[in-house]
Amino acid sequence: MSEPLIAAFWLWLTGLVLALARATPLARWLLALGAAAGVWGAAISLIQGAAALTLPLALAGETVRLHYSPEALWLLGFGLIPAGLAVALCTPIRPGRPAWLVGAALSLLGALGIFGLQDVYSFLIAWELMSLGGAVMILSEHTSLTAGRGTLFMLALLEVGAVAILLALLLLSQHAGGVGFDGFVAARHDLSPGARIAIGLLALFGFGAKLGLLPFYEWFPGAYGNGSGASGAVMSGVVLNAAFFGLSRTLVDWLPSGGGSYALGIIVTAVAVLSSILAALYAFQQDDWRRLLSFSTAENAAIAVTSLGATLLFRADGQNALAGLAWTVATLHISGHALAKGGMFLSADGVYAAGGSYRLAQRGWLRTTSFIFGLGALFAAMSLAAMPPQIGFVTEWFTFQTVFQGFHLATIAGRLTLALAGAGLALTAAVAFATFIKAFGIGLLGDGHKPEAPHVGRGYDSVVLILGLAVLAAAVGMPIWLRGLQTANLAQFGADSAQQMTTGWLLVPLTDTFAFISPSLLVIVMPLLAILPLLLLARGRRYAVRRARIWYGGMREDPQRSATTSLTFSNAMRTFYSFIYRPTLDTAREHRAVAYFIRKLEFGHDVADVFGPTLFAPVRRAVWRLAGRLRALQSGDLNFYLGLIGLLLIVILALSLR
Repeated sequence: MSEPLIAAFWLWLTGLVLALARATPLARWLLALGAAAGVWGAAISLIQGAAALTLPLALAGETVRLHYSPEALWLLGFGLIPAGLAVALCTPIRPGRPAWLVGAALSLLGALGIFGLQDVYSFLIAWELMSLGGAVMILSEHTSLTAGRGTLFMLALLEVGAVAILLALLLLSQHAGGVGFDGFVAARHDLSPGARIAIGLLALFGFGAKLGLLPFYEWFPGAYGNGSGASGAVMSGVVLNAAFFGLSRTLVDWLPSGGGSYALGIIVTAVAVLSSILAALYAFQQDDWRRLLSFSTAENAAIAVTSLGATLLFRADGQNALAGLAWTVATLHISGHALAKGGMFLSADGVYAAGGSYRLAQRGWLRTTSFIFGLGALFAAMSLAAMPPQIGFVTEWFTFQTVFQGFHLATIAGRLTLALAGAGLALTAAVAFATFIKAFGIGLLGDGHKPEAPHVGRGYDSVVLILGLAVLAAAVGMPIWLRGLQTANLAQFGADSAQQMTTGWLLVPLTDTFAFISPSLLVIVMPLLAILPLLLLARGRRYAVRRARIWYGGMREDPQRSATTSLTFSNAMRTFYSFIYRPTLDTAREHRAVAYFIRKLEFGHDVADVFGPTLFAPVRRAVWRLAGRLRALQSGDLNFYLGLIGLLLIVILALSLR
């Protein structure tokens, strides 16, 4: 374990203590400095290798060790870049509250443990710390009833997922004869096919609760929508990467490629593709920055898990090179997503800090703010919309090329699964493209005809530009960066798929005879191609531009009322997919003394959740009914309590006398 990673731990721990002591400015900069040290440590360890570190600590007789594999370092480094910048800016909702920094520190420390800890006990503690940190961040920003419900809903589902993870780890521990992760790897071939499927499904359920796989993506808008973009950047960056690492580690490292893996791969792929489609569809309907970006987070996590499902299919079929390709693509996608999503979340914070609202509306931000803010936000939005030459385009192109390789599989079930996955991902990509046209076009580019609109702060200008350029650099430098995953490919699949994904400056799916792209060359060619339209534009200036007003029903045009809104932009899709959305429209009228004259008219619109009414609402009602029945335990009746104690003694005696 490199010294910068150790330094990151101590900086975060010190920042946590200082935040609890309300030394907010110093705590904030220590946490940000720790994130920078973590990025540097991950990069150095990828190059030089990372040795295991044994801590002078034992839990239940198990020595606590830290060891960071290449894929852990990769995901950690990419996730810490937006998280560190978000901490440096802090939350714009309540910037002086130390509780937010406490939550950020807990999330960072928990994620550091998830990536490196090597036993069940400490891993579960780190997982709970990470979940608790997210809740503390959100609740420190809003203490309303709505925020409390959204956060409690998040914690409830994450705890259900934590129980599933606990059961999966207990099953692995039973077969391995210990709680160390090294034993899981050594004993994985002793697992029966049924046990492999059961453990895989438990892991998919448990880690999927944080990744936003169905049905768990429904907690995302309620939780993210009550926090700031800074909280979203931490949760969609290093925290999401840690959850993906846990799922990948379970499915690929701890489960063998034998019986049961094929069926598990089909299930993982199907769940992930359906999750990506639903999350993308619901993201498109949102009119709040945070809610839109939260659904997009679930969508991108599902795309990465789709590649993880393809990994299981190829490995079960003996196609180790293709399995390595699919696994590498999944890791690349979730890593690039952290950079782009952090840029968009912090763009939303910049809008909120300047305008006081996260609502998507045409207010002409790019006309009143600096060029560098718009450039950084544009690069991040292009990546999430999978537009070249950004990292999102590269990883989604690789994802499609991976599922197109399904014809190599021996069974019709596997080939059909990946073919349908490709169709589902195509729909997801199309909706995501429209979603970020809406987010950037309406939320930033739209002309609000308000010259007095405030300027986005310089701190957000710089940070958004850094993340936007990082998104571009990750794509352009991919032929170089991919070398960091060579060791992981060789260790897990026996094939250097990462090396075979590049040919010079070309990116290829193992061979350049199938397909290729080159973002490195695109950044040179695209500006050259732009010369032609620029020349045509310059030539066209000789002719006068004639402007005509739009038809506005015979009345004087009102630019504000005729502007495209978030609702009108997405209404066609809402109508076409009404069988999924089940949209609702509510109109409330408040009259004066005479009923004919309306005093106030309120219009509301929403889309119905898929799983909320049919799954979560019945469970919630059952819990309330059970709580009502158990209320008798708090009656205060001494005779009732004595009766319970007497009954407990009888049970104990009966068990001891058997």
